[in-house]
Amino acid sequence: MKTLSSLAFLLFVLIGKTFAQQKADMIIINGKVNTLDDTHQKAEAVAIAGNKILAVGTNKELLKLKNAKTKIVDAQQKTVIPGLFDSHLHVIRGGRFYNTELRWDGVKSLKRALEMLKEQAQRTPEGQWVRVVGGWNEYQFEEKRLPTIQEINEATGNTPTFILYLYGKAWLNQAGIKKLNITGETANPVGGLIEKDSNGNPTGLLIAEPNAFILYSTLAKLPELNNEEKINSTLQYMTELNRLGVTAVMDAGGGFQNFPDDYNITDSLNKAGKITVRLPYYLFAQKKGTELKDYTRWTGMVDLEHQHGNGINEIDYHVEGGGENLVADAADFENFLFPRPELPNSMESSLKPVLQLLVKNRWPFRLHATYNESISRDLAVIEEVNKETPLNGLVWFFDHAETISEENMQRIKALGGGIAVQHRMAYQGESFIRRYGKNAALASPPVKRMLELGIPVGLGTDGTRVASYNPWVSLYWITSGKTIGGTQVMAKENTLDRNTALKLITAGGYNLIKEQNKGKIQAGYLADLIILSDDYFEVAEEKIKDITSELTIVDGKVVFGTGTFQSVAPQALPVIPSWSPVKYYGGFQTK
Repeated sequence: MKTLSSLAFLLFVLIGKTFAQQKADMIIINGKVNTLDDTHQKAEAVAIAGNKILAVGTNKELLKLKNAKTKIVDAQQKTVIPGLFDSHLHVIRGGRFYNTELRWDGVKSLKRALEMLKEQAQRTPEGQWVRVVGGWNEYQFEEKRLPTIQEINEATGNTPTFILYLYGKAWLNQAGIKKLNITGETANPVGGLIEKDSNGNPTGLLIAEPNAFILYSTLAKLPELNNEEKINSTLQYMTELNRLGVTAVMDAGGGFQNFPDDYNITDSLNKAGKITVRLPYYLFAQKKGTELKDYTRWTGMVDLEHQHGNGINEIDYHVEGGGENLVADAADFENFLFPRPELPNSMESSLKPVLQLLVKNRWPFRLHATYNESISRDLAVIEEVNKETPLNGLVWFFDHAETISEENMQRIKALGGGIAVQHRMAYQGESFIRRYGKNAALASPPVKRMLELGIPVGLGTDGTRVASYNPWVSLYWITSGKTIGGTQVMAKENTLDRNTALKLITAGGYNLIKEQNKGKIQAGYLADLIILSDDYFEVAEEKIKDITSELTIVDGKVVFGTGTFQSVAPQALPVIPSWSPVKYYGGFQTK
């Protein structure tokens, strides 16, 4: 043991000497650096060489590492932290549609939301739609109410319009109803309702009861952008994430996101070295009854251990595993407007062979599960598979887990699993309380208890189609316990302190997938870091959700900068097509 310790110490010294002999490509000085490294938490300067952090320390110490080519960035006493890692987001799918979407995320009043809707309807060309797709609810508005179908029709006129509200419902305006040929005779899809008035005519309201298929299948019928526009759209979305300080994402697949066909946009951007967030992604089974066939094909196509980089940079872009949807029978989409869905009796027989295949092929997996009842049944299958083929350290975790029990957390811990949590309760907390009561919401999800048990936990958003993709809303929710409407949904004693919360959305995601040297500002770690607009550790609670990044560095390169840092950042890419809502409003709104 002493020999091993001595060797480890010698290796540490040698690495330290190697770094000390290097010169920095970039040095950030005069910063309030919070490293999230418990052994050296505070600093004022960071030196970067290539795509790694060379050293962390004082201005005086690190300026010794400069040469004539070193770029010096003055942080001007602003807070510097590791880049944010959203452990559950839908970037690959979301990027394809981002430029088509009018985002109500952050809009303060329904009046303003309807104004934006009217303006966008007037500029949207024939053949395209106005679409508002998630990231908002009525409680964020001053009026504390939803739009009426009459208001939507008045604002949009003859321009087809689709507005998605959580996993619960969506509105089509009259032009949209006509465009999709929905009539009084149109049958309701399985698990969905097309609302009709007393004369039997469709009102425009589509209701998930409680399956969201009616919402997403309708959305999938809307026209897409062309290839050039999709590339621009994806880049714009990544830039928006960079603006919010996101440097890495675990992409959870998503409905109507087929592999490999729907990955050609990000594939092409990766080959060109243009991706600006680390992007490990999971493969999501699309069709009920063929999931095992899909995963059999995918495990034969993709060798997880020998995926090739692009030869340009070291930004991660690769298949990480299977999920979040493994089989349709196990999907318990949360829709707190309706009672908890009961999974079918066929769930276990559908899920087990897929899990057996993934475990035997050493494929990590993630499972969507909102309710404890679903988690109990999922765990029984995982335990059976583990007896036959031990998981033996394989990466796996649940997504969401809002109502998970103590017993099931203990079972996850015993199996070496993790949990990825998101701020869905910030958007649906009021609906949850109305259905299940205040007491049920006090620890939904019980994140603090997960951490006490030593379960790996990652924090994220689950944007874009229900909750917003803004990670600062997630940090606001988990530290305050409040929804975006200000309702205290989580008990104060179950919230997290700001430092712990930040760790969950930086290194936490990497802990979930057992990756090292990422998520901290520490010598030898990958250089993903951000300079904040406001001091996250000191700013008033309500201001947390307004924080953005003023300088974002991914893989040692500046990918976004604004204000005094704009001169060291890439030039902003013009938005196409010209009618895109992003061109006029951007992404997350502040008024």
